[in-house]
Amino acid sequence: MAPHALAVTLTGGPTALLELGGVRLLVDPTFDPPGEYPLGGGRSLTKTAPAALDAQELGPVDAVLLSHDQHPDNLDTAGRAALTDAPVVLTTGLAAERLGGTARALPTGETVAVGPVQVTGVRAVHGPPGAEELTGPVTGFVLTGAGLPTVYVSGDNASLDCVDEVAAAFPQVDVAVLFAGAARTALFDGAPLTLTGEDVAEAVRRLDADRVVVVHVDSWAHFSEDRDDVRAALTAAGLADRLVECPPGQRVELD
Repeated sequence: MAPHALAVTLTGGPTALLELGGVRLLVDPTFDPPGEYPLGGGRSLTKTAPAALDAQELGPVDAVLLSHDQHPDNLDTAGRAALTDAPVVLTTGLAAERLGGTARALPTGETVAVGPVQVTGVRAVHGPPGAEELTGPVTGFVLTGAGLPTVYVSGDNASLDCVDEVAAAFPQVDVAVLFAGAARTALFDGAPLTLTGEDVAEAVRRLDADRVVVVHVDSWAHFSEDRDDVRAALTAAGLADRLVECPPGQRVELD
């Protein structure tokens, strides 16, 4: 990659600011304080830590990449407020319908331009096969552009088949931003709803990604693995050198 072709700022949970080709892209904005957040049906998720930075501290963005809107650990009240300042929000069809405003559906395989960055929707599955009926639709994204690194943003995905589809469509993935944490709830007998650490290592291998940025590994009680677990899995697979350490709240430039 060219020097400082990509900069990443993590704030906690799945939320990340990606700066690519002069474009600022905010992923899954969550800025609410710790507490209990209802899911409906008497269920809730517990947030355990505040965001390292809020939307105002991150500054203006050119687009939001929203994997889905139906879960508070991916879009919360403060995150919804941040959407109103975004020129465009790229997300699933159902989320676009529910959110309105600048939200736009980005179906799998469709590409839109945000400045010099081409954003392509890619498939994601939020849990084991058949999960979508209960967890709802989610999406991932691939970012490309002339002279820019190719960046895969997985969204809340637990399927290595989806990773294989990305690898087939984009033979060169320079940076993989993977939602990990092996999120588990009462659904599906505790099957992971996002990638495990071992899955992250396998995804990096299948993509042959030069660098991996791990999100969705902190700040929520239903994440069953943390950054140390993912780091250990990458080390066991001989891929530790590909992990980009991104302390929350710090802007990290990737060379």
